[in-house]
Order: sequence, then C-alpha cells, then structure tokens
Amino acid sequence: MEDQIHEELHHTIKILDQSAGKTLSPQVMFHNITSNVIFKFLFGTRYEYDDENKVRIQRLLRLTKVINKPWMMIYDFIPKVRSVMEPNKKVLKMIEAFQSFSVSRVNEHKKSRIPGEPRDFIDCYLEELDKKNDASSFSEEQLISQLFDLYLAGTDTTANTLRTAFLYLMNHPQIQERCQQEIDQVLEGKDRVTFEDRHNMPYMQAVIHEVQRVANTVPLSAFHCTTRDTELLGYSIPKGTMIIQNMMSVLKEE
Repeated sequence: MEDQIHEELHHTIKILDQSAGKTLSPQVMFHNITSNVIFKFLFGTRYEYDDENKVRIQRLLRLTKVINKPWMMIYDFIPKVRSVMEPNKKVLKMIEAFQSFSVSRVNEHKKSRIPGEPRDFIDCYLEELDKKNDASSFSEEQLISQLFDLYLAGTDTTANTLRTAFLYLMNHPQIQERCQQEIDQVLEGKDRVTFEDRHNMPYMQAVIHEVQRVANTVPLSAFHCTTRDTELLGYSIPKGTMIIQNMMSVLKEE
C-alpha cells in the first residue's frame, strides 16, 4: 500500500501545481486521495478525479452519511421501514450500484488473474476461494460485502482525519514547522518518506496520534457484541448484548 500512497501523492502534487492561484476544496482533494488509494488496494486500479465511475462512487459516500444520523437508527430496529423511507431508498440504490460494479470487477479478475501472483485484495480473496475449504467463511458474497465495507470505512474516515490534521497545522504553524524539521532531518535529502521512517520521527508520530484523538471520526466506534455472559464493574452483561463504546468520553475527558 505504501507504493500506492506515493503514486497517488504524485498525482495530487500535479493537481496542486495546476491549481495554483485557483480555489481548491480540501474536502474534495482528501477524498480523492484516500478513495484512490483504497480503490487501488481493493480493485488494482485508480481513476482520474473526474472519471464517471469515481464521481458516482463518491456520490455514494455522501449519501451514506445520512445513515449515520441518529434518527436513521430506526432502520436497525424496524427493518420493514427501510424500503419506505426516501433517504434510505436512495442509499440502497447506490449500494446496489456499487455491488454491481464490484461483481463486474471480480468477474474481470477471475479471467485475468494469475494464480500465485495476487495483484490486489480481490486476487488474494480469490486465492482463498481456490482452496475450497467447506469450513471456511470465505465466499463470493462475502467478498462483495468486504469490498463495500473496506471502501466505505477506509475512505471517509481517513479523509476527515487528514482534513483535521491540516486544519490544526494551519492554526499552529509552530507545530507544522517542528514536524517539517524532523522530517527533513530523518530524510537527509531523500525525496520521499517510507513507512519505516516513522520509527525515527517521535514528534511526528505524537502529532498524528493527537490528530486522531481530536478528530474522533467515529465517536461510537464499531458496535460489538458479547460472545458469552460476563460481568463488568458489578454489572451483568448477557451473551448477545450489543456493546457501544463512547469514544468521545475516552478521547476527550481528562
């Protein structure tokens, strides 16, 4: 994935050079970057920022934000209303479009892949399917579902975290300068940073972790479920109980 990130940064730098003196939306820029990195990881390809497929998929991202609104939780408790409420109908239509797109890409991979030489996530998953283990939970249906989950969860959260990072660095230029000094010192003239370089950048690492704390892009985290009866701080929690973590409390309270 490191190479994919550098490839996308190369394209982004060209866009920034071409946009000098023009108005540029950071939100769109960061979503384009993260979307293409995840896309390349999953499907083995990237799209130009004005590509029709790319625009359609990013429209799905905007629509799915509706699901995160508190009143939309009614769909989880009363499933029958999902096909009636207009906002949810639009989201479901876009999800179906993404799934159809994913199916077509999986079929293309089946024809073009070379066993033992995986190019991306789809190829790796198909390698597991080739093993034909009856006890395995791997299936084509699960693959399509995984593609959707990974794309959706990986794009919006990362883009919003990057926006938060840039906002805080703009408002705290002394922090930005210190980060740049550490990066320059570690790179020693190299033109790009690597994942391994992070071990020599304690200040940069601290800034990144603080940004993630402040951004808190998923305040309720991912829902969990107890696998057995348990007890916590004197409270009995039966097996099968839905657990919702309040990350806002963990990250904000002293």
